[in-house]
Amino acid sequence: MSKLIGVVVDAETGQRVESRVRVLAPNGMFAHPTDAILKVGPGAPFFYSDGSFEVELGKGPVQITVERGTEYEPATVPVQMPSRGVKTVEIALRRWAVLGAIGWHPGNTHIHYDEKETRPDDRLALDPRVEDLRMTAVSILKRRELDYATNRYAPGFLTEFSSAHHYVQSGEESRHNSQPWSPGYGHIMLLNLRNVVDPLSRGVLVDSYDPDYPPLSYACDDAHRQGGIVIWCHNGQGMEAPVAAALGKLDAFNLFDPGWNDAEYDIYYRMLNAGFRLPASTGSDWFISSANRVYASTGAAFDYADWLGALQAGRTFITNGPAVFLSVNGEAPGSVVDASGDGRLTVDVRWDSHYPVHTVEVMANGQAIGSRVFADGSKSGEFTIETEADSDGWIAARLSSDARDSFAQPVFAHTSPAYVAVGRDGPHKRAAGAAFDQAIERSLEWVNVKGRFYSDSQRQEVVDLFREGQQLYRGMSL
Repeated sequence: MSKLIGVVVDAETGQRVESRVRVLAPNGMFAHPTDAILKVGPGAPFFYSDGSFEVELGKGPVQITVERGTEYEPATVPVQMPSRGVKTVEIALRRWAVLGAIGWHPGNTHIHYDEKETRPDDRLALDPRVEDLRMTAVSILKRRELDYATNRYAPGFLTEFSSAHHYVQSGEESRHNSQPWSPGYGHIMLLNLRNVVDPLSRGVLVDSYDPDYPPLSYACDDAHRQGGIVIWCHNGQGMEAPVAAALGKLDAFNLFDPGWNDAEYDIYYRMLNAGFRLPASTGSDWFISSANRVYASTGAAFDYADWLGALQAGRTFITNGPAVFLSVNGEAPGSVVDASGDGRLTVDVRWDSHYPVHTVEVMANGQAIGSRVFADGSKSGEFTIETEADSDGWIAARLSSDARDSFAQPVFAHTSPAYVAVGRDGPHKRAAGAAFDQAIERSLEWVNVKGRFYSDSQRQEVVDLFREGQQLYRGMSL
């Protein structure tokens, strides 16, 4: 046997950098150090490196692939191993983008480690650095007696895992299921907390006799009272999502966490059509099991408070690789564009990507109003369309690709919307109001017939809350 010693450096600075490493031995099998932290999730296997690694191998051809975050180009290096001795290889990673230089900084707003993780501290020390994240949020949660490894971290700033370049915090997932694995009221992420919001879960996630009470909207209020923010999870799954959105309980909306959900925008677009200003966010949920991240624009160097403010303001795009930038009449995502005059709008979209992008679309009120299709893929480009708005609405840009990353996920990106103000409602708002009105009516049937409560007053509180949201939607659909 021989020993492979690898050193991973940033090509520009020459400094060692943390990374994901995949070593294919001469027999074609994945090889890794015995004590390595392994990548979790679908796709090709990798192990984590703190900047150097050692692997015992046999004689013959070896292939090393190294990745770091999404702004570095993956590097693949062939090595011929001797029968004995040591082979030392330096792998230099080059950036295809430096988005921090223009004030865009990546974060992951939804991560847990499950009860099978035996080294959470080691993993959390590497995760933000290997993934090149400026803001990383793990969270506590309750699911029966499962001892999630990240439940060991109290809510707040985790100094032991943070640095000048990596802000790490612990938040909370507050959740309800009406039966195991069903959406129930839904799931919310609570970030920027000082204290635990009680209860962590409700209903069958606690035990078979726990009531379907309190509603998640109460947790939203408790988080806001201590300066926290609320992000709805999992593409809007859960019967309380439209209620919480209507009552102004939400600060952002997580799409594609986890990444194995279909990439659908139906509920998000309908909420935007209803007139709610909901920034797009994302995370990876079950460990860092995808490259999903949300970029927020501070316009300057990273500062957590500024980053959080940019997220809440909607100056964001979500991605697992490409960068996408939108302007509407010169205004960025999160802005309100006054089109009350002639309604004319100029929409500019620009993108850069390591992976080829095959479709770029401009979305307005849930419909594509302009697109470019690249049969052979595009790694950089821009286009402009002219359109007119005859009612209040929103405009966003999205990218899709036939390419898949090393997590085996389709490559995508989507901006938060810019909001268009004309001064009158359009048919898209009436349609959204009618759809959510009907959805809440179905939810109320469940609350009244199947929901479990300890008292009639508990049930009535939930009914009154849902009716309050429903009335807002009924007003839209008139």
